[in-house]
Amino acid sequence: MQKLLSNRIKTLPISQTLAMAAKARELKEQGKDIISLSLGEPDFHTPDFIKEAAIEAINENYNSYTPVNGYKELRKAISRKFKRDNNLTYSIDQIVVSTGAKQSIANTAMVLLNPGDEVILPAPYWVSYSAIVILCEAKYVEIPTTIENDFKITPQQLEAAITPKTKMIFLNSPNNPSGTVYSEKEFRALAKVLEKYPNIYILSDEIYELINYGKPCFSFAAIDSMYDRTITINGVAKAFAMTGWRVGYIGAPEWIAKASTKMQGQITSGTNCIAQRATITALNASPSKIKFMVDEFKIRRDLILKLLSKIKGLKTNIPQGAFYVFPDVSYFFGKTIKGKTIHNASDISMLLLEQVGVATVTGEAFGAPNCIRLSYSASQEDLIEAVRRITSVLT
Repeated sequence: MQKLLSNRIKTLPISQTLAMAAKARELKEQGKDIISLSLGEPDFHTPDFIKEAAIEAINENYNSYTPVNGYKELRKAISRKFKRDNNLTYSIDQIVVSTGAKQSIANTAMVLLNPGDEVILPAPYWVSYSAIVILCEAKYVEIPTTIENDFKITPQQLEAAITPKTKMIFLNSPNNPSGTVYSEKEFRALAKVLEKYPNIYILSDEIYELINYGKPCFSFAAIDSMYDRTITINGVAKAFAMTGWRVGYIGAPEWIAKASTKMQGQITSGTNCIAQRATITALNASPSKIKFMVDEFKIRRDLILKLLSKIKGLKTNIPQGAFYVFPDVSYFFGKTIKGKTIHNASDISMLLLEQVGVATVTGEAFGAPNCIRLSYSASQEDLIEAVRRITSVLT
């Protein structure tokens, strides 16, 4: 029956992060001792003040279909959040609430891309970016980076990647999988290049914005010349430990917001009513309410970097945001470990899972074949044990 499937689904890659997470769950169910560092999911519970807002919404009988682009009250809260945290002015008509930031990204791509258009992806990039571009029958163009330059592209690289077919560039800061954060100066340098190409649109994925360990993150749309060409993506999954609530949103030029609403109206319609009511409370709160989580992530970051630094040949940068480390493991390529010849990062990732029960994700899925991703959104105890196991294999 496989031959009856559409070419669209047959050419679509499987999400490697979800595939590894599923494999880890399967092994756990078989009784194996698995430590999963594969999923980008905080191990905190959703804060009580948000859960209480959801309970209140249930008791107030919020149970009907919601507006496709989100409750007006939520879009007002998002508008205030953009102004408060990002110095961005978006009216409620420029905001669309979706079932997670992934849908927000997919909506944006589907309403802007035509077959044959090109999308620039600075690598490493989140695994679903390339898949979404493929679904739109467009093409993605990778700009490679290295750990030595903190996984950042240069204006010169950007200029060289642009062709007459370039329609979009996806930017992600703080970055998944590297934790890299672009400074305002670095973003403005990229904007100088893009100013020469008025038909290129910028998707700025800021889902990890509040999880940063230095200066507040800078929004690309805050650059005056880029505002009318930038779609700002955000959501509550990561910073508020609300992954399963599935709420994301965009701030965009109104014509793009309207097109996204039209697209969403034929796919999922409006986002879950209870999750939206809870999100109003989350976004109206001061970011200081979730600082305890960010502080703990920083402790874990420092812990895992210290532990990994003891493994000869493993190279790491110092992530300034998100909750991942993305070590370069190319030192081990060509070596035989535990009777297995290592050809690439995928071999390393599978070796760690099979030999010592540590689930990671190969960097090949992120456009960076020399690296693997480890999430430190796990307890300190699990991180210590996971790196102990990794060390036992790689040293």
